[in-house]
Amino acid sequence: MTNAVLVLEDGRIFPGVGFGAQGVMTGEVVFNTSMTGYQEILTDPSYHKQIVTMTVPHIGNTGINLEDMESHRVWVAGFVVRSLSPIVSNWRHHVDLDTYLRDQGVIGISEVSTRALVRHIRDKGVMRAAIAYGHGARDPQALIEIARRSPDMSGWNLVDDVTTTEPYNWTEHSNKAWYAEHASNGESPLVVAYDYGIKSNILRMMTDRGIRVTVVPAQTPVDEVLAMQPSGVFLSNGPGDPAAVDYAIDNVKNLLGEVPIFGICLGHQILALALGGKTEKMQFGHRGGNQPVKNLLTGKVEISAHNHGFAVSAESDLHDTEVTHVNLNDNTIEGLRHTSLKAFSVQYHPEASPGPHDSLYLFDEFVNSVKDQVPE
Repeated sequence: MTNAVLVLEDGRIFPGVGFGAQGVMTGEVVFNTSMTGYQEILTDPSYHKQIVTMTVPHIGNTGINLEDMESHRVWVAGFVVRSLSPIVSNWRHHVDLDTYLRDQGVIGISEVSTRALVRHIRDKGVMRAAIAYGHGARDPQALIEIARRSPDMSGWNLVDDVTTTEPYNWTEHSNKAWYAEHASNGESPLVVAYDYGIKSNILRMMTDRGIRVTVVPAQTPVDEVLAMQPSGVFLSNGPGDPAAVDYAIDNVKNLLGEVPIFGICLGHQILALALGGKTEKMQFGHRGGNQPVKNLLTGKVEISAHNHGFAVSAESDLHDTEVTHVNLNDNTIEGLRHTSLKAFSVQYHPEASPGPHDSLYLFDEFVNSVKDQVPE
């Protein structure tokens, strides 16, 4: 019996069976093609204000554990699956997905024709939507009007919603069962990480390599960052339209040439804007753990994990900036490097957890450039 519904702003209605919390929520409906990792997706701040549809049909069978969170809470506006597993079978699980989303106040809907939904998004593009479970699901037409009145992602600064309010030091390392151990010799350089919606495994990748990390709020002025005497600055992932985060663009402009800079995802887009480039909204974005990216410097192809709905425009005037990586599915820009300014970035997620490890070398490159700044 259907007791939940997902409606799109263009009038499409997808009935289903609710789980998690009851209520009504709006957001941009998107899809993710990853085979595993729904827990990391749920807790990734980059999904703030998005209703995420999983293309893999069977979700929930590994439950939720306490070790693999990418942040302290669930950020998705809603969660859409074809089939919710009634059984949890994993020795690490702490709670089942239904209970977890209910405790987090997040609406889930199962028994949805996700194949039809994803095909529709691929043809028409991502769009505003509303998800309802319980009493609010009884009037789909009213929900369509709610979806149409909700904010559009273009021009929306969501970084302010997800960034930390106070600086903090990160010291946690990754589990050595999943990642190779790195030797740490000599003094540990300091990296200041701008939190635009940072994922925990990014921070672990840096501490694993002998880096001290201080995470700062997104609006932290450049003079405060430089007063910490960092050997490098990291620009994190995050949600929303990068062009709307004007203070971040200005900060990075003023940091260029001062210390090595590494950006991932939204940080990549912010760096491109600071270098004079442009960003644009994609039709349905890249979200999944199976995107082929070609490294133009080596000729190698990396299988990579993605989560972005905006991209650096191919028509950008990036001056002396070199394009280092491209997506082989659609030729979008996936990596940039400005040698003299000691800045580089990638659109995808080398830290992907779970996900391919093909791109972990990028952290090694950043750490090496950071350590080169430390006086002997």
